[in-house]
Amino acid sequence: MNPDKSDARDNRWKAVLGRDADYDGKFVYAVKTTGIYCRPSCPARRARRANVAFHASWQEAEDAGFRACRRCRPNSASLAGEHAAIVAEACRTIEQSEEAPKLAALAAAVGLSPYHFHRVFKGITGLTPRGYAAARRAMRVRAELTEGGSVTEAIYGAGFNSSGRFYAKANDMLGMTPTAFRRGGVETEIKFAVGECALGSILVAATGRGVCAILLGEDPAELARDLEDRFPRAKLIAGDAAFEKLVAKVVGLVEAPALGCDLPLDVRGTAFQQRVWQALRAIPAGATASYAEIARRIGAPRSVRAVARACAANSIAIAIPCHRVVRSDGGLSGYRWGVEKKRALLKRERR
Repeated sequence: MNPDKSDARDNRWKAVLGRDADYDGKFVYAVKTTGIYCRPSCPARRARRANVAFHASWQEAEDAGFRACRRCRPNSASLAGEHAAIVAEACRTIEQSEEAPKLAALAAAVGLSPYHFHRVFKGITGLTPRGYAAARRAMRVRAELTEGGSVTEAIYGAGFNSSGRFYAKANDMLGMTPTAFRRGGVETEIKFAVGECALGSILVAATGRGVCAILLGEDPAELARDLEDRFPRAKLIAGDAAFEKLVAKVVGLVEAPALGCDLPLDVRGTAFQQRVWQALRAIPAGATASYAEIARRIGAPRSVRAVARACAANSIAIAIPCHRVVRSDGGLSGYRWGVEKKRALLKRERR
């Protein structure tokens, strides 16, 4: 027996046993006793290995006399692809709507039950439909406020039909009052402190809402200047003894990444960036994902470069683990704090 062909069959069988969706579209497996063929990720009861044959495509399986499984529909587009298309369509609907569409209406438009649609949407984007709509609205508010008009104009330009509703949500959307946002963060207090970790110096900054920056480097003074550049009109305050405990927790993320992150975060970015950052936080410690995989997970498979830009825009190192994103070939690149730090972080997480 050709050992290369044997190894290929073993890998295919492992994919079937693990219901590995990454192999969907690469082959199908047919069960001789039932006459049915399935995709590798099919949740149906597993057949005995002796009764299984592999085919390079569903057409080949049908030419051999097998019929498609009704559960996993291997002769149609991959389930992951269908879900990505559904979520992308729903995202466009949300983005084009003045008012956030109801969950039932979004689900009906794509032919799913509200419960199933909600689960699929959150699984791909990391946000609920309501959360995605809120992120889009926050982005519109920021855009309106930075265009120079009045706050009232920004309220209605972002789709709010009453100022009361806007002010009730303004702090959640902006992290500060609308007036302070227009002034570049003036009046916003940010505490910060610099600590030392295995990777060098680490600066931690936080508002009253949560950590807004974790910066890595070698020179504490340079890190402080970086923070000033990010929040040019905020009031920066040196952290007190209580704040040092927060810094210690962040250092703990570097020294013992398996402990996980339970820090409150003050995350500010566009709707797309927040979708990417949510997806990054779903990558387990010790694992990696490619930029293309992240793009697929958020329902935007063609936005690989935009995903890379969102990773580069991340100012909360480690807690939003952009270091876990790699090239499709597994190579390391694109880490704003240096590839060597990225390599060191991944090495620690894989121990």
